[in-house]
Amino acid sequence: MRVIAGSARSLPLKTLDTLDTRPTQDRIKETLFNIIQGDLPGCRFLDLFAGSGAIGIEALSRGARQAWFVEKNPKAAAIIRQNLTFTRLADRARVMETDVISGLSSLKSQAEPMDIIFMDPPYRSGLERQTLEYLASQLHSGSCAYADSYTMIIIEASLDTDFSYLDSLGFRITREKKYKTNQHIFVRLKENTQ
Repeated sequence: MRVIAGSARSLPLKTLDTLDTRPTQDRIKETLFNIIQGDLPGCRFLDLFAGSGAIGIEALSRGARQAWFVEKNPKAAAIIRQNLTFTRLADRARVMETDVISGLSSLKSQAEPMDIIFMDPPYRSGLERQTLEYLASQLHSGSCAYADSYTMIIIEASLDTDFSYLDSLGFRITREKKYKTNQHIFVRLKENTQ
């Protein structure tokens, strides 16, 4: 696995040798970043279920101003830190070694919202729904400083993942990109629900 473009282009990234993490394939990562390239310069990027950190590192390499990585596996979090140091991007990054809900809770005091939130939970675990339910509850209560109706939320999931509940949570799908075995769903908060 490598950084595809930007300041850290072609640098190899370490990954965790376990079935607990599933790095996004380079071809799929390249397609994703071709879609969001215009949104990256100067953005604040949040990488949930970060694994090796490859997605957030790619965002930093391509011009994101800051990136936060939330990963509860201590070995994976250590690899993210190593990858950030190796790519010389650590000064614009923060690694949070905790579960996603605790990580989001600790971000409540952010001065400005994230521009992009990316999540890649284990497939068929239900964690994407749990995370989106938490995000929705925080956004609707007005106690969420890390996201707003302009924040793009991208979910990587298996092709058979059901997202029919998004509307009831106050989210709208703005784009879908399907691959052979998985998909990226792009969502935003409906503006009239905030």
